Amino acid sequence: MAELTATSMFSQTLGRLSGQQKMGLAVALAALIALAVGLWLWGSTPEYRVLYSNLNDKDGGAIIDSLQQMNIPYKFSEGGGVLMVPASQVHEARLHLAAQGLPKGGTVGFELMENQKFGTSEFLEQVNYLRAMEGELARSVQTLGPVQAARIHLAIPKPTVFVKEQQSPGASVVLSLYPGRTLDAGQVSAIVHLVSSSVPGMTPKNVTVVDQNGTLLSAPPENGGLMLDASQLKYIHQIESDYGKRIEEMVAPLLGAKNVHAQVTADVDFTQSEQTAESYKPNQPPNPASVQSQQTLESSSQNGTGASGVPGALSNQPPVPATAPLNTPPAPAPAGAAASGNSPAAAVPASTTQTQSDSRRETTTNFDVDRTISHTRLPVGGIRRLSVAVLVNNITVTDKSGKVSTRPLSAAEKTQITALVKDAVGFDEKRGDTLSLLNSAFDDQKEVIPEVPLWKQPQTIDLAKDVLKYGAILGLSLFLILGFIRPALRNWNRAMLAAAEAERNQREQEELMSPMDHTLPQSHAFEHNLGAARQMAQQDPRVVASVVKEWVSGNE
Repeated sequence: MAELTATSMFSQTLGRLSGQQKMGLAVALAALIALAVGLWLWGSTPEYRVLYSNLNDKDGGAIIDSLQQMNIPYKFSEGGGVLMVPASQVHEARLHLAAQGLPKGGTVGFELMENQKFGTSEFLEQVNYLRAMEGELARSVQTLGPVQAARIHLAIPKPTVFVKEQQSPGASVVLSLYPGRTLDAGQVSAIVHLVSSSVPGMTPKNVTVVDQNGTLLSAPPENGGLMLDASQLKYIHQIESDYGKRIEEMVAPLLGAKNVHAQVTADVDFTQSEQTAESYKPNQPPNPASVQSQQTLESSSQNGTGASGVPGALSNQPPVPATAPLNTPPAPAPAGAAASGNSPAAAVPASTTQTQSDSRRETTTNFDVDRTISHTRLPVGGIRRLSVAVLVNNITVTDKSGKVSTRPLSAAEKTQITALVKDAVGFDEKRGDTLSLLNSAFDDQKEVIPEVPLWKQPQTIDLAKDVLKYGAILGLSLFLILGFIRPALRNWNRAMLAAAEAERNQREQEELMSPMDHTLPQSHAFEHNLGAARQMAQQDPRVVASVVKEWVSGNE
């Protein structure tokens, strides 16, 4: 008989199994395949890292299309707000997306001006420029840590040649902050100045900042700025810390760095005041330097009678023009005339001429008045009062035997330390400064921090999670192997052995019976076969048992 092939042996062995054994073998094989596939998938799954977060729908769709074109796997997490890719491809994906201008952040900037169509009107150009300015400013504001999103609206009036009709531009800023995050006054002021400095002619007072809750962030203080702002509080804290550090550095070389503690409270004057004074000095004697203006007025008049005497050519003469001096002595008469008496005055009797002259002189002098105008602006941030408190530890003393003890400070030592502290802070009694020095033993007992139990430590928890995960996989694998696969393999091995043994017995019987078929009669052949079977049962009873078992379970 020809030898059985592997397929026929497998089919015969499978046919000898019972229905329950076949079901167990099928379940074991399926579980083994599923376990192998799961372990392979779990081991080959890459580690995903965050590519981008808080993407809007438009940017998210464009990024997904680009990732699909690049054959980069992706997935979403945290409700779809985070896009994740394999860790080994994060940087490559970001570089490719940046080359495509993604993500755009939901706002358009000056790239809007790059896609201008031919024949665009001036109005549309102005609108696109305004949109680009708003988008660029929104992107700048979104770079701040607490700001999640920002929208900016600019109101820029049209230019005009009339000065009285010119209007200042304004801006409105709407901020969407991250949950639990706020903006302080300094950050709001920074946003206001950032926007106002980006638009020509815009002043900070024309910028309005509102958050997502409708709270006006850029409103001026209700009390007119009388409260201390963050910069003033920081200035006070800086002064106090500087003075405290100065005291500790001065006293530490004497007592030790940990044996002195100082606290300083500063009363700082932030009042802004200006003074203008105008003073007059007493009048000084007149001098050329103090004369402001001088005016002189002179006037003169002459009064006299006209020509008198006998009418005629000699008496009817115009008056002689006056000359200085007014009373001119008469000219000497010629000698011949005086002697002969033929002068006109002597010859013609004339009336006497009388003349009067009045003169007036007025002088007005204006002198400067001495005046002094002083404009004084008092400094802001001056210290009005200091309160200093110093706590020092007892001095550690070591005697000759090496025993360590402590003792309080003496009065002289306290006086020295007090003087050092006063010089360090610039103590001024007229200003109202106070100083308190206290000497006491420090409590060296350190604060006992309760130790976190081992089972509560984060490292232990993470390790336990990993152990449980791998332990569950190992337990499931052992359960499948020992509960299903191993029994099935045992049954399979037994069936294979039984089939091989039966085949061998059958072959031996055929070899024994084949030479007797032609030479011995049937009775002798039967006896011969029975003797051979008995001999085989004595030599190898297991083969006989397996043969009998096959007969019983078979269809014979």
